[in-house]
Amino acid sequence: MDWFSYFREALFVEQVPALAIAKTFGTPLYIYSKAGLEAGYQAYQRPLSDRPHLICYAVKANSNIAVLRVLAKMGAGFDIVSIGELERVLTAGGDPAKVVFSGVGKQHHEIQRALEVGIHCFNVESETELERIQSIAQLLNTTASISLRVNPDVDAQTHPYISTGLKDNKFGIDINRAPAFYKKAQALPNIKPIGIDCHIGSQLVSKGPLLDALDHLLIMVDQLKKQGITLQHIDIGGGLGIRYKDEQPPSPASYLSDVLKKIAGKNLTLVVEPGRSIVGEAGILLTQVELIKHNSHKSFAIVDAAMNDQLRPSIYGAWHAIEPVNKNSSAESVVYDVMGPVCETSDFLGKERSLKIQENDLLAVMCAGAYGFSMSSNYNSRNRPAEVMVDKDQMHVIRRRETIAEQIAPESLLPEI
Repeated sequence: MDWFSYFREALFVEQVPALAIAKTFGTPLYIYSKAGLEAGYQAYQRPLSDRPHLICYAVKANSNIAVLRVLAKMGAGFDIVSIGELERVLTAGGDPAKVVFSGVGKQHHEIQRALEVGIHCFNVESETELERIQSIAQLLNTTASISLRVNPDVDAQTHPYISTGLKDNKFGIDINRAPAFYKKAQALPNIKPIGIDCHIGSQLVSKGPLLDALDHLLIMVDQLKKQGITLQHIDIGGGLGIRYKDEQPPSPASYLSDVLKKIAGKNLTLVVEPGRSIVGEAGILLTQVELIKHNSHKSFAIVDAAMNDQLRPSIYGAWHAIEPVNKNSSAESVVYDVMGPVCETSDFLGKERSLKIQENDLLAVMCAGAYGFSMSSNYNSRNRPAEVMVDKDQMHVIRRRETIAEQIAPESLLPEI
């Protein structure tokens, strides 16, 4: 990650010292590298340059409108799962004609808004949803393009909470039911089936499950064609992992090379929905050491970031590298559990980390660009952190720090009796 590097023992974000960013905006603080975002997108764009394709960034990974704007200007499409994400894409200047709408529980008003702005298609996950889209499209006197999300019962070999392609998961339709589903969809007057979609999970570090799922899709494409249903695109979803610790995930180029070989000769636009693999390594979370605590067998570094700021370690046991912002410390190296101030034992950013730190030192939680701020909350009535984007030697606040007044603004007291 060239955009996060040390110079004279001090951590820099592109050309800006991380310490200077923290002094300006405080901590906890999410920092993103614009160059890192661009590199993440280009890692998908370059291998696909010679084939019709649509790269739909998964907005759920990081939905800040400045992040979306950077990607939109590069030509990205977007994978959304809510009306809020759609409105963010539109606010950021994204093209609605490059938007795919995923998710198992699309509401009436969400479908209507998506049809009104002209999205590319809905990734449909149930017969009830298909009927709902037909009804709303008929009322609007328009045609809804749809892609069916099939569930191929492929083990993604990832954390069970982010595995989505098994028959026990809530996502998609059993691939064996797909032919009947497409037949029904094709008969509806306001529905146009244009694609097939599959997403089997997140943080996948092997190509095997992804390519197995693609094989299932290609068999279904050929089967449908024999039934007179010709699709325009094949959507292979997202899910490609990044290196947090010692994982060795394939590069987008390596993965897409195998994909392109499998779909060679097929008259299909390739749609891909990467999220984490675009933005994950482009962000860090800065936090300050508030105090150091020792008991009879443990040492704790209590920091000002918590599980409400970075939830992944608490719910997934996820591992993020934790590095000192200044490595030129005279402190003794000690093995710490890096804990937040929230009143939960699960409130940790990392355990058993060897660090040379003192109180008030700054730490950087690495690879925090994906599912960091987007999963944050106000638990313990804590303000959510600010977000900053660095572009070469410039730093720009892209979300100011929340205030207590903003937290409680939507709430009301009962009237006095």
